[in-house]
Amino acid sequence: MEAYTDFASVYDTFMDETPYEEWAEFIHKLIKEYGISKPETKKKADDVADKKSSSRIEEGDAVSEAENLDSERNLVLDLGCGTGTLTELLAQKGYDMIGVDYSQEMLNIAMNKKEASGLEILYLCQDMRELDLYSTIGTVISACDSVNYLLEEEDVVETFCLVNKFLYPGGVFIFDFNTVYKYEQVIGDTTIAENREDCSFIWDNFYHGEECINEYDLTIFVKEEGELFRKFTETHYQRGYTLEEMVTFVKKAGMEFVKAIDADTHDAPTDTSERIYIIAREQGKR
Repeated sequence: MEAYTDFASVYDTFMDETPYEEWAEFIHKLIKEYGISKPETKKKADDVADKKSSSRIEEGDAVSEAENLDSERNLVLDLGCGTGTLTELLAQKGYDMIGVDYSQEMLNIAMNKKEASGLEILYLCQDMRELDLYSTIGTVISACDSVNYLLEEEDVVETFCLVNKFLYPGGVFIFDFNTVYKYEQVIGDTTIAENREDCSFIWDNFYHGEECINEYDLTIFVKEEGELFRKFTETHYQRGYTLEEMVTFVKKAGMEFVKAIDADTHDAPTDTSERIYIIAREQGKR
């Protein structure tokens, strides 16, 4: 069963306490410290647009190679962007954003947000294991444990290889993942329920220790007409990984491992870290 189909319609409702603003600010700081992409202020963006417009008039729609390279270096890809909340926040900071997600239902909501905000964001419906872009990009981010949906080690390495392929020389990949510890000791084999006025959910977790896979069955009730509720179910699978495994995957994909950070404390990861950020750098291009 495909994930994030019917659930997409209530995803933002149940994620309304997620600290997206804090995540966006933290990722912004990491890009500034380790990356090569630079956000543009509105004035600067307008100046660049005017300059390009004048250049096209004067030079027959020719854009210099330097401008093209600057444009690629400053592109930021949100891999597994979901409904686009984080993508929008980074676009508001001035980044030239692309969002990629496998769920068309989630992207439909992201597109509605884009239409409401007026931000220029390109959204693509793609499987991250088959990532295909029109140019290189300066930064790839992947947040909210999107990488954990890759259940096979080969799929992780293949995805990371594609990230390295499309990264601009010296560009960075910033992603987070849930650890084996989190699934095994914190959320595995637990039931979480939440009741809202217009929707409710029951989230049953089943942790399969031998495969390090967490299965969670979602049962969701959504109010539609009067007092009538529609029930639907989805089953999701995520695999827990250790820091050592992720570092190995990064290196197998040809990237340079730069740093690992505990997502909660922003310190070095420990054996009880539940979610970890990794910063990796592109290698192999001149």
